[in-house]
Amino acid sequence: MFLELLYDNCFAEDEQVRQAAAEKLEQMYNCQISAVEMAPDVVFAHHARGCTIRAAKICEGVAIFQNVTIGVNDRFNKRTGTWENIGNPIIGAHVTIADGAKIFGPIVIGEGSFVAAGAIVTRDVPLNSVVFGVNQIKPKDPDIDYVYHDPMIDRDLLMAANKKRIAEYLATTSV
Repeated sequence: MFLELLYDNCFAEDEQVRQAAAEKLEQMYNCQISAVEMAPDVVFAHHARGCTIRAAKICEGVAIFQNVTIGVNDRFNKRTGTWENIGNPIIGAHVTIADGAKIFGPIVIGEGSFVAAGAIVTRDVPLNSVVFGVNQIKPKDPDIDYVYHDPMIDRDLLMAANKKRIAEYLATTSV
């Protein structure tokens, strides 16, 4: 259902179909998704729950996790009577945006970059970078994919790692 609504919301020719899909996405998944241009292969993890997306462009191969906000950071200058910093972000190809990240303004997130969980980004990010904290940027290790890689981690491997960690925790606590 989510993928059908996402497609109708972003790509339907009929404005009424787009509007109806947008309303259902908000009601069913608590998300709003809008981009001037968006590649059809963009992946929204967890059905984009809690996301508010208002982008200029989202390129191919992008993965966006839950509770992400992408939007404007414009401001009105009362002295000059003009709007400044106008525009929405452009998300380059093969970018991963982790849980709770916030991306604002007429900026570009460079191709192949990773925006860490909880990051706040208000300035351009060079390609193949890691963004964390508030506008903290470092080069991305070319041998590492963060959070998202197709194919995703094997469930049994993940469960075994969690059980091992629980056993280690229980060995060090009185609970």
